[in-house]
Amino acid sequence: MNTPPSPSGAEPTHTDGSPVRLGALVPLTRPGWVEAGRHLLAGLDLAVREVNDAGGIDGRPLELVVRDTAADPERAAAAVAELADLGVAAVAGEYHSVVARAAATRADALGVPFLCSSAVLDALTEEPTNGVSPARAEQRAGGWVARLAPPQSRGWRIYADFLLGAGARRVAVATQPSVYWRSGTRVLRDHLAPRGGTVVELDANTLTPEALCDALVEHGATALLLLVGHPEPAVPIVRAVRGDRRLAELLIGAPAGQPEFAGWAAALGEDGAGIPFLRYLPERLGPLGERVGKELRERLGEAPSFVGFEGWDTVAVLAEVLRSHGTDRAAVAESWPRVAVEGTRGPIRFSRTPGISVWQWAWAPVQVVDRDPAEPDRFRILHTG
Repeated sequence: MNTPPSPSGAEPTHTDGSPVRLGALVPLTRPGWVEAGRHLLAGLDLAVREVNDAGGIDGRPLELVVRDTAADPERAAAAVAELADLGVAAVAGEYHSVVARAAATRADALGVPFLCSSAVLDALTEEPTNGVSPARAEQRAGGWVARLAPPQSRGWRIYADFLLGAGARRVAVATQPSVYWRSGTRVLRDHLAPRGGTVVELDANTLTPEALCDALVEHGATALLLLVGHPEPAVPIVRAVRGDRRLAELLIGAPAGQPEFAGWAAALGEDGAGIPFLRYLPERLGPLGERVGKELRERLGEAPSFVGFEGWDTVAVLAEVLRSHGTDRAAVAESWPRVAVEGTRGPIRFSRTPGISVWQWAWAPVQVVDRDPAEPDRFRILHTG
């Protein structure tokens, strides 16, 4: 489904000149993570409205042209091509890592700047082919793409450090086939093994929740990580484990962030508390973050997730780039190493990071957080990195 431009683009405050268009990739329908998409779009749209209220881009309104990816990589790649034909200055957004990789690869091939808001796969674009000149290789190896979310290798290593600190060295992962889950499992295993930890994989597609509980007992697991979809099969697995007396001391974790959203708490109630996940927020928000958080809460009718802040920061970066370097696509892409923007979660600058295929905000904050069992609507910070 193609969604129309958001109201922020349809009725800009300033009408001098033609609009500057930004494409937005957002999961708005199933099987996409709709809750995450709603928060991401709220952040993107709020920032666009604020840019237009402040005069737009040199007097031209900023227009957000939204496309629903529905967690489909092919659909996202096609949307990038469509948005390129519509003349967008850049493409922004996306939550799902595998979908963002398809979008980034297509953007790189077409020469369209893409600022990825929330996906974490280290290899977000394809590697350059042999025989390519160094200058062109730089472009083809993610030169058109920048990212705000921390790479998976960093975030999941921090999560592994949390597990070690909690004494959870015999880790089981309930997983489904996905390059994202495979990559995360590899990060965990590589980080835990030299420190005396082990990782065993359990196939959530073949094991019933009850059989998975039996396997956890058999392996003597001290932690179970949910590397699976939400709500299925994550919710039934949590219920089964919580209801199994043999596993009363087992730590359940969800590094990909499923418990961040209200739908998790609604589906699981008290069973969904005490499940640590990764969240990309600082311990304390500054004045800008507090203001944006309040605005997002009013828009969403609930506490904003870190994904909403990622959306706002995405537009803040692109608006500054467009004001400073113009709307030419090549000029936008060439500006990544010169970006300096105050975001909701700290100063944003991009650099080349070893092993990462795109321009990366290297110091995005990372927390390990859970819902407080005594008060499930309250989050506890358990570890920072």
